[in-house]
Amino acid sequence: MTRILLLPGVGADGRAFWQPVADRLPADWQKIFFDWPGLGTIPPSPDVGSFDALVGRIVARLDEPCVLAAQSMGGVIALRAALQRPASVSALVLTATSGGIDLTPFGVEDWRPSYRTTHPQAPAWVYERGPDLSAALATLDIPTLLVWGTADPISPLAVGRHLARLLPRATLVEIDCDDHWVARIHADTVAAAILRHVESGG
Repeated sequence: MTRILLLPGVGADGRAFWQPVADRLPADWQKIFFDWPGLGTIPPSPDVGSFDALVGRIVARLDEPCVLAAQSMGGVIALRAALQRPASVSALVLTATSGGIDLTPFGVEDWRPSYRTTHPQAPAWVYERGPDLSAALATLDIPTLLVWGTADPISPLAVGRHLARLLPRATLVEIDCDDHWVARIHADTVAAAILRHVESGG
């Protein structure tokens, strides 16, 4: 049975983002939705006080092989977890993420001001820039599906194409869309791409 962990972006509610895709994946797949305590509308948890703590939550669930599917900020968490436990990740699915690389050259739209307005209670650590993972990603020998909107201002297509060059076993799917939530909006297309990716082994 395929086990897939579904990680949200900074919106923090895994089911709210991934349910349309999950509904279109095989019924016999085990689908595990994650939330990010203290972010979005998810209540805080005393054991989550850093980005590293979110990564730790995923690493703790890599006790058996699974697929990691992640949106935006969740993609950085998924990649950091995969770098720690690569043998436990059979495939990666990353949608509209920075991938933990330096975004300075890509002219991305900054999501932080709007998020601060909408979620003033969000902890300061969510806005901190983490280390550049570029060199580490080049060593990650895991089949990786990248899903990008062609006109996403927050994670431009150029970011997806750059990650496709960095990751040794990456396949990029480009969808005509200008919304950062491209995977949720185009759930039929994305679910079909995930199924092909997992069944073919990348």
